[in-house]
Amino acid sequence: MLPTSYPDDKLMAQLTAKMFLDIKAVHFNPENPFTLASGISSPSYIDCRKLISYPRIRSTVMDFMTCKILRSAGFEAFDNIAGGETAGIPFAALIAERLGLPMTYVRKKPKGYGKDAQIEGQLNKNQKVLLVEDLTTDGGSKIKFVEAIRKAEGICNHTAVIFYYDIFPKTLAKLSSHNITLHYLCSWGDILEAARKGNYFDKKTLDQVELFLSNPFDWSKITK
Repeated sequence: MLPTSYPDDKLMAQLTAKMFLDIKAVHFNPENPFTLASGISSPSYIDCRKLISYPRIRSTVMDFMTCKILRSAGFEAFDNIAGGETAGIPFAALIAERLGLPMTYVRKKPKGYGKDAQIEGQLNKNQKVLLVEDLTTDGGSKIKFVEAIRKAEGICNHTAVIFYYDIFPKTLAKLSSHNITLHYLCSWGDILEAARKGNYFDKKTLDQVELFLSNPFDWSKITK
């Protein structure tokens, strides 16, 4: 079903953040930091995949995502919804269903046998493709997926994620340099605000997370 009305971006961000916290998809642990894909230490980790196991929350977040995409990119902006392997696949399927569009998915690399495909499903030449993933940190994996879609002669200039770290200052510029626009629902700033309001974690933990978010590289160096 195609959503036709929706709250403003700020309210969607606040509600999405609260839903992440309610299902315990947010983990804060300054004493035993997590290691991000970039290699830096982080006191925070979010598991977007957990959303798929909560039908009411999953449906609400996907409605929000669909509405955000329509508002930001336009109602007739895309011909195909592509999910990035693997976390983006279920979310791409749910969004494609809402928009009544074909779906494909993109492998991280060609599978190495058979037709050696990197794009699965039917992607036609010059189709306008939206890349969907669960989250982005510095945008690197999004660029690789988009390049694979373009190599297959699809037109891909937009990517949509549920969660954007929004702590690395060059992310948006990096994506823009590859002619990619990022659409997202919420960020660590929204999560931190909701966590403080709802008392989901103690103040000491939240203060450490805030220090990390304000300067992740320095925080990571100190804790190593």
